[in-house]
Amino acid sequence: MIAAGDLNRRLVLEAPVESADGAGGVTRLYDVVTTLWAQVEPLSARADVSAASLGAALRYRITIRKRNDITTRHRLSDGAQTYRILSARLSADRRFLELETEVRED
Repeated sequence: MIAAGDLNRRLVLEAPVESADGAGGVTRLYDVVTTLWAQVEPLSARADVSAASLGAALRYRITIRKRNDITTRHRLSDGAQTYRILSARLSADRRFLELETEVRED
C-alpha cells in the first residue's frame, strides 16, 4: 500500500492541443495542466524499432493522487523525460491513480 509520503517526484501533467496545419492535417502541441507529486517505479525495458531507428521502450508505473481528468491523450514530463500514458486505473483503496507509462529512448 502506498502512503502519501511515497509521492516524492514532481512531474508536469500536459494536455494535448491540436490546431490545423493548413494542409489538411493537425499539429499537436502540449500545454501544462499542473505540477503534481508522484511515485515513479520502473517496470520493464525492451529493445524497440520505430521509424527504422533502433532504440528502447522503457515502462514505468507512476502513482499520483486520484484525479478524474487524466486520459491516455495526456502525458507527464520530468525535465527532458516524457512519459506517454498507456493506461490508468484506481488503486485498490481508490485513493490513488496508477498510470502505466512508456518512455522511448533512441
